[in-house]
This record gives sequence, C-alpha cells and structure tokens, in this order.
Amino acid sequence: MPASGATSNWRPALTHPEGQTHTLSRAQFRHALGLLRQKAEPDREHLWWAILGLVLAAGLEVLGPLLGKKLIDEHLLPHVLDWPRMALLLGGVLFMGCASSMLRFWQLVRLSGLAMRSVQRLREDVYSHVLKLPMAFFDRAITGQLVSRVTNDTEAVKTLYIQVLFVMLDSGIVLLGTSIAMAWLDWHLMLLVLALVPAVLGIVWLYQRLSAPAVTKARHLRSEINAQMAESIGGMSVLQSNNAQGRFATRFAKTNAAQYTARVAELRANALLLRPALDLLNVVLLALVIYFFGRSAMSAVEVGVLYAFISYIARVIEPMIQITMQFSGLQQAVVATSRVAALLDEDQAVEHSAAARGRLATQPGVPAVRIRGLDFEYVPGQPVLRHLDLEIAQGAFYGIVGHTGSGKSTLLSLLLRYYPAAPEAIELYGHRLADIGNAQFRAEVGLVPQDPFLLAASARENIDMGRGLPQAALEAAARAAHAHDFILALEHGYDTALGEGGSRLSTGQKQLIAIARALAGQPRILLLDEATSHIDSQTEQIVQTALDELRGSVTIIAIAHRLSTIRDADRIVVLNHGRIEETGSHEELMTIDGGLYQRLYLLQQIVV
Repeated sequence: MPASGATSNWRPALTHPEGQTHTLSRAQFRHALGLLRQKAEPDREHLWWAILGLVLAAGLEVLGPLLGKKLIDEHLLPHVLDWPRMALLLGGVLFMGCASSMLRFWQLVRLSGLAMRSVQRLREDVYSHVLKLPMAFFDRAITGQLVSRVTNDTEAVKTLYIQVLFVMLDSGIVLLGTSIAMAWLDWHLMLLVLALVPAVLGIVWLYQRLSAPAVTKARHLRSEINAQMAESIGGMSVLQSNNAQGRFATRFAKTNAAQYTARVAELRANALLLRPALDLLNVVLLALVIYFFGRSAMSAVEVGVLYAFISYIARVIEPMIQITMQFSGLQQAVVATSRVAALLDEDQAVEHSAAARGRLATQPGVPAVRIRGLDFEYVPGQPVLRHLDLEIAQGAFYGIVGHTGSGKSTLLSLLLRYYPAAPEAIELYGHRLADIGNAQFRAEVGLVPQDPFLLAASARENIDMGRGLPQAALEAAARAAHAHDFILALEHGYDTALGEGGSRLSTGQKQLIAIARALAGQPRILLLDEATSHIDSQTEQIVQTALDELRGSVTIIAIAHRLSTIRDADRIVVLNHGRIEETGSHEELMTIDGGLYQRLYLLQQIVV
C-alpha cells in the first residue's frame, strides 16, 4: 500500500472490474504475436530447418497414395502380377510412411527445443522486468496474479510453440502438398475438396466469436484464484484468529465456480464447432466424391484415381481438423501472451536506466541529504507532503517523528526512490537524486525496514543477498549490528538455515540480521523505517548501541514510532500533516510548552 499518509483510489493492477470480460483487440493480438516472434528470433534457423523437414515429410506422405494408385492401375486391375515390381511399390509406400514419421518426430523435437528456449527467455525477461518496476506498481499489484503471469501464462506460451505451431505448420504443409497432388490427378475434384476451406474458415470464425470471451475470463479468474490462495496462506493467522475461514472459503468457491463456468463455455464451443462439425464435413465430402465417380461405370484408371482421392481426402480433412482443434490452444496462448505483454509494457523505474556504478563524488561541507521545496501527492488534489526544506549533514543522526499519517513513511519512500520526487527537490551529496544511477544509489544508501524480510536460506546468504561479499565483510557487518554472537551460537553458525521468513529466529534477531545486511554494503547513508517498533526493550537497547557506534561515519535517518530510539539523535524533525512542525534536539523540543513532540513523548511515557 502507499506509504503512510497516502490516500489511494487506484484499482488493483492486472485486474479487470468485476464481471468484465473482453476479447483481444487487433492491436493486442498483433502485439502478442510480435512478442512471440521476438522471443523465437534467436532460434530462427531452427525454425527454418523444421519447416524444411516438415515439407519433406509432407512430400513423402503425398507420394504414398500415388504409389498405391500406380499399383492398382498397373498391376491389380490388369492382373499383371509382377511380384518384384509390386514388392518395390509396396516397399516404397512403407518407406514413405516411415520416413515421413521419422522426419516429423525430429522436427517435433527441434520445435520443442525452440519452445523451451523461447519460454525460458520470456520468463527470465518477465521476472527481470518485474524486479525493475517502481514500487508504485506494487502498491496496486496483486502478488498471486503476478506469479500467475510469470508461471502459468508463460507455460501457455510453451504449449503454443510445441503443439499449436508444430501442428499448424505440419498440417498446413500437408494440406498444400495434398492439394497439389489432387490437382495433378483431377483438378475438378480438387476444387470440390477445396470448397471445404471456406466452410472451415466459417467454423473457426464462429468458434472464435463464441469462445474468446470465455477464454479471456477463464484466464483472468485463474489468476484471481492464485491471488486468493496466496493472500489466504500469507494471512492465515489473521484469517483464523478472526474466524473468517468460512467467509474466505465461500469467496473462493464463488471465484472457482465462475472459472468453472467459463471453462465449460469454452469446452462447449470446442465440442460443438471443432471435431464434430469437421467430421460431418468429411462425411459429406466422401459422399460427394463417391457420387461423382458412381454416376457411370468406372474405367480401370478411374478406380486408381478414386483410391488416391479417398486417401487424399483423409489427408485433407485430418489437417483441417488438427488446425481447427489447435485454435483453442492458440486462443489461450495468445490471451496469455497478451497478459504477459501488458506486464512487460509497464514502465520501469527511471533509475534503472542509469548504468553508473561506484561511489558518488563528495566534498566536505556538502550535506549528505538536501531537501528543498518538496511537495508530493499520491492522488492529485490530496497533498501528503507540503514544501519541506531540510539539510542533513554528513555523519549526522536525524530522527523523524510524527503522528500516523503525518508523512514520515512517504518521506522515506521518496528518499528511497520508491516514488519519483520533483527533479530538484532531493539531493544526495550535491547530486540530484534522479540523476544517480541505481547501482550508485544502492551502494550509498542502506535500509532497515520495519518488518525484516528474510530469505529461506542461511544467515550468510541473508546478510550477503547475492553480492558475493567475503566472509570477513559479513562478520564485520554482523559485529556492527551486534548479531555476530547469536549467529555463532546457531548449530552451523553462518551456514545455519533460518527457515522461511526467518522462522527460527526471534523478531529481534531478525531485525539485527536486517541491520547487518544493510551495513554489509558499507552505505554512507542508513535509513531506518521504525526498525524498533516490533522488538523488545532489550533488543532496542542493542540497536541503539549499534547506532551510537555508527555515528560520525554513517549518516543515519531514522523514522521512529518509539521516541526512545531517537532520543539521542543530533536533531529530531517533527512532521505534522505533511509539514515540518518542529526541529531540534530532544532537550530543545522538550522545552516547547504544549509542543507536538513534547505531547507525543509524554504520552508514550504515560503508556509505558
């Protein structure tokens, strides 16, 4: 959710209003196909080889009925039993079938490899893109739906590459080759057979009209099911403590029933318009061909032609059936791809476009942080911060306090670049915040969040966070955070697995690990977001000791709910409704009779 003080009327990202379903526009359809082509581009050579192999397989398959016609015309009907020649023709038919099947097998393997590599690239691109999205996006996004796009939707794309692409290429090539062979035998009958094409196109058009809304709705509801599952599991303790199991189960059942209804509507369109309709066309076509040949007595040549045509009819109808049967998978894959494309179209955070690394150049006397005329609002017309001016010297310890909704967390979010501030409003060491490269910024600024996030990994990995730091640096950071001793007390020391979310540690120990993680990067600015609000008094004293040891070498900005955490700060900034109400040391602020800080501090003393 937006930081404290924000008022949001945003609709969650990646969702549609309740009950809304829609088919893809032509622009969305083209965009989705463009994404598919882009991800397959590195394997274009494999695709051309696959097409060549399928052309050869189709050619071999088309030759089979021609050899059968030759056997009937030249040997069976005239009773010319030339056994070696007949064996050669029969062996040719067998060879053509086997060679065609082997070629198709190898091309399926080739296209499967293309599919897996394309989906691998797509999934990595999507995940990498999500990691670079601005925090404002995640205020609106639903975790389960994001996971569904990275996993389920990209898996549907794999189905398109492996099944739909292979079947459509293979069937289309066979259909073309068979049409050429039929035209060579009797172009009148070929035209009769190809009259099926408009009928098939009509069936496909009608199927798309009936099934597209159901496919779109089913995939949306599938994401909603994932979102509800993730939400329920993540908040299981709250759900059970409020006896909400029944209500959540009812909500899930309604979503599941809606998804079932959408899937049934899609399957009903499949059952009505795909295989049964084309089987009926097959029967009608066979009847027409037999009628055409049965109007008069057939010559020996016509018997062979009839055999070849009946064989080719199966080779025409079956590819048409296979092509139309794939439109269900094609429809789902294109819808899934359009959802992935919509996610990739989300603008990345601006700072990720800057590639500068290393440390910022600094000069003595330049403030570590300078804020000038800072205004900010999440929703237009509802300001959260109003014309803030603040300078924080290098190595200073500043505390920021205020009542709920005063703008503390919003200010911290702007300092962390979770949301874009006005270009001239914030500077670090004399550099505009917006001009600092992401790698530079993250090297300069460390964060200790209110709720520490720990990986299901070892203590070493949780402090290192993939930076490849040496053991000495990790231990130095842990000592600075006063976490080294309790880590060594674990059964495997720094290599001890901490469990999901750090379940093996106390809340205070998790926070010390989070502080060690922030310090391991040797930041020159350390931001603390109410880092002591969930820990006991003893651990709070340890945190205060760690902060005291950092004073002078690291600039500390602490958002605090517990005022005891920042009592010894060099300066305390008191926010009130987005404005700076008071500034000064603890002693100076306590001398202001009826002042906001004095009232907050005395209130906490009464509560304690």
